[in-house]
Amino acid sequence: MLQIDLYTDITCPWCIIGQHRLDKVLAERFADLVADIRHRPVLLMPDTPATGLYIPDLLRSRYGVTDPKAAFARPETEARASGLPLDLGRQAWAYPTQAAHALVLAARERGTQHSLAVAISAAYFLGAVNIADADVLADIAAEHGFERAEARAIARDPVWHRRVEQEAAALAAAGIRSVPHFVFGGRIGINGGHSEDEIALAINEAMAVA
Repeated sequence: MLQIDLYTDITCPWCIIGQHRLDKVLAERFADLVADIRHRPVLLMPDTPATGLYIPDLLRSRYGVTDPKAAFARPETEARASGLPLDLGRQAWAYPTQAAHALVLAARERGTQHSLAVAISAAYFLGAVNIADADVLADIAAEHGFERAEARAIARDPVWHRRVEQEAAALAAAGIRSVPHFVFGGRIGINGGHSEDEIALAINEAMAVA
């Protein structure tokens, strides 16, 4: 078994690309490998209001980007090259991610953490839903080992939100500030928008030193 620690934030487009590429590489090149994928929360914008931030305004104010389509071109091209039909213009809002991360953390003990994290990311980017809405999250989590009422309660629970924020702060203090960040076998780390070949190489290196 190979442990894979995956550090992501839900609303990061490179994170959904990284998740998709990881799954693709594991399915196509390491079909016999048992992977234990553990998700770790990173909060890129921890102060995002509950109502969300309009992404064109966010890009302009934070990065000086006046043409979102131009900014979207590279990640969309990279995603589609790996078979992910990503259209970043579909989702106009960045929402706070504490509630989504809380459910992903809670899913660890159910054995559904990775599938839930992937489902929430897909719902946000491909379905353009509000992943800060507890009812939306409960609908998704109900397909991944949760009762709807239980999932809704976790998504709304300030104790769970603080747990996410504390873990994210600890990771940031340890140097994890950019995403996606992968650690394979506790030894081999890669950061950013890596290709399928680079992910496969890191897995092979981790397996060689296991």
